[in-house]
Amino acid sequence: MKIDLLTLFPAMAHGVLAESILGRAQRAGLVEIRVHALRDYAKDKHHTVDDRPFGGGPGMVMKAEPLVDAIEHLRGEGENRAHVVFLTPEGARLDQPTVQRFAQTHSRLLLISGHYEGIDERVRQGWVDEEISVGDYILSNGTLPALTLIDALVRLIPGVLGNDDSAGADSFGEEGLLEGPQYTRPEEFRGMKVPQVLLSGHHAEIRKWQKSQALARTRERREDLLEGKKQAGFSFPKEK
Repeated sequence: MKIDLLTLFPAMAHGVLAESILGRAQRAGLVEIRVHALRDYAKDKHHTVDDRPFGGGPGMVMKAEPLVDAIEHLRGEGENRAHVVFLTPEGARLDQPTVQRFAQTHSRLLLISGHYEGIDERVRQGWVDEEISVGDYILSNGTLPALTLIDALVRLIPGVLGNDDSAGADSFGEEGLLEGPQYTRPEEFRGMKVPQVLLSGHHAEIRKWQKSQALARTRERREDLLEGKKQAGFSFPKEK
């Protein structure tokens, strides 16, 4: 997979992309991530990328010219054309099925990080393929949401995680439930003990317990996830 990130704050992105799983995945050649500075596409001597909005109002709006020049330069054409995604609070809510769809259907992505009061609407209409939001709140710019999407995507690339089953076992994984409780040594900590079933060595019983705990946690904290699964035809046992 190849991912291009267009942003006003490339230094913000470089630090995150060099670390942990993202850094290892790139060094192993499993994903190619390139960061591009939007100001490099501004033609005036001040590298201007924003202007006052027509009709008045607070703040500034990102200009069409540098954005379109950058998109047309970076996205490619034909079979190599990147899917252009704009990170904005007005986009569709990012969830695990969306991440999985991106990973399965797009070999190239071009992520556009917004700033100020947004971007010129004509760019959205003519050059953006999809709009994504990471939540119902406002951040200073779209670089952090873009990095969130990148991190979620890269985890799904075969070979990136030490154990390829890990992604499916995470919260919102293959079963669509929150992950249940996890324990490690020591077996007892300040009077709190690890559940005996996890020490039993009985793998079928352990798996059954883990599923029941995941279901109970999801029912307690995110009932909406269960409702979505029910509408899709899944059924769940009642909590005892």
